[in-house]
Amino acid sequence: MTRSPGPDAAMDYPRSAPPVRVPPRSALIPMPRGAFTAIGVAGLAAAVFVPLDRPGVGWLLAALASGGAVYAVDRAARRRGEVDEGDESAGGEGSALSSGLGVPSTARSTDSAVLERVSTFVARYSRLWWAGLALALIAVGTFRAASWLFVLCLAGAATAGSLAIVGRRSAYGLFFDVFSVPFGAVTSLPWLYRWAGHAESSRGRAERRVGWSVAATVGLLLVFVPLLAGADAVFARLVQDVLPSLRGPDLFRWGFVFAMAGLGVAGALYVLAGPPPPAAGTDSVVVGLLDQVIAGSESTGAQGVRRLSRAEWGLPMGALTVLFAIFLGTQLAVLFGGDGYVQRTADLTYAEYARSGFWQLSMVSMLALVVIAVVQRWAAQREARDRLWLRVAVAAVSVLTLVIVASALQRMWTYQQAYGFTVMRVLVEVFELWIALVYLLVLASLVRLHREWVPRAAIGAAAVTLLVLAVVNPEALVADRNIDRWQSGKSLDHDYLSGLSTDILPALDRLPELERERIRTSLEPSTRNDSWQGWNLSRARAR
Repeated sequence: MTRSPGPDAAMDYPRSAPPVRVPPRSALIPMPRGAFTAIGVAGLAAAVFVPLDRPGVGWLLAALASGGAVYAVDRAARRRGEVDEGDESAGGEGSALSSGLGVPSTARSTDSAVLERVSTFVARYSRLWWAGLALALIAVGTFRAASWLFVLCLAGAATAGSLAIVGRRSAYGLFFDVFSVPFGAVTSLPWLYRWAGHAESSRGRAERRVGWSVAATVGLLLVFVPLLAGADAVFARLVQDVLPSLRGPDLFRWGFVFAMAGLGVAGALYVLAGPPPPAAGTDSVVVGLLDQVIAGSESTGAQGVRRLSRAEWGLPMGALTVLFAIFLGTQLAVLFGGDGYVQRTADLTYAEYARSGFWQLSMVSMLALVVIAVVQRWAAQREARDRLWLRVAVAAVSVLTLVIVASALQRMWTYQQAYGFTVMRVLVEVFELWIALVYLLVLASLVRLHREWVPRAAIGAAAVTLLVLAVVNPEALVADRNIDRWQSGKSLDHDYLSGLSTDILPALDRLPELERERIRTSLEPSTRNDSWQGWNLSRARAR
């Protein structure tokens, strides 16, 4: 008779070892001392300073407070040596707290001593450059009143700030680097929760005592300030001017701004404490995965990437070169033939012809840039002849595309002279100028066929272009050009100028008094009810 296995028979079989538990990333990244205090200070400063409804000096003050809080915590942690420079406890990622806002580690260049010195210089000052660029963009709100311009500057400042925090190029690619602080803000929540539970340590008790002291101070102010304000009308007016109101919508705005600024500082500290791994080569992890998908089982080359031969990439690049050259030949005929030639061949006025082609030419310039990026990434470069032909082909397409960009700009300028200047039309012209700068960067990268620096340089060029645009004062430029048209006998769109900001006021001095006062009167409401947080030079001059 076969004996049935007992209940403990399974214990006789060998059991597999339990899986190794990997601690979460939030448990591996150290919390620098004073991080919670910095988060609170930055959130409170933003809640008090930031005027959400308009550009003003408060944005710059809040940015300085947040940046100063991050820098102070990082610098103190670096001086105390809380995290070793070569620490790999967070999954092989060296800590940025040890380098702070100073010198990030860089891969030594093997090409030449000159390139090594250049790389060291760039690494040393890249964080300072991006941080200064971010503050300069936010400072635009102190001088210019155009809300659309300030929104663009805020977006540029957020991008530059993220690049300042992440420092060196990461293995995750440019997309992560640009949004490193927002990503860090979201992923830092478990980190904050975990380390908030360590309040029983001596450091936690000290920070808790400081927190209670701050709470007691706020409570005393809430009691005594209203009493003193009720006792003296002058002091009450001072309090009313300095402190915002405590109505329901204002409290909600305070809470929202406090949370956003606090999370931003938390995300910055989280990325500094556990920085992403540096880029090992010229490409990111995402591009590496794309290489594997494209290469498949036919991988070749030192890095296992299937490269395109000269015949494979040369045919499309050659076709683009010939096509662009033929198109530019027709542009010469239009340039010398003028309006009569366009009317005979295209049955359009010259202004209509200019308008009809601008957007198509802009799309051509952007698509050609994508083609160049693909060819540079996957073209074979093992032999000197391959590299030579790659340089020639990319340079030819780039130069011809630059001429196309110039043609697009000339078309838009002609159209504006015929139908009037607007902010949107100026913006698309500025965008085309930035595209031209990117092509110049591409041409510069052909010297040594090193393209890894081009994306960040393009972002830096975009930020600098924004700063230059703010210095030029685009709305005043639009008003000036429209007044020039009006003085030459064309109509002036008063309604459009009245919808702009006080930035146009210097240009209105050229108008007759009646016309000038008509537009100035429509701008007066925007200059009222400016709190000290929303002080702006342009609006102050308009009062």
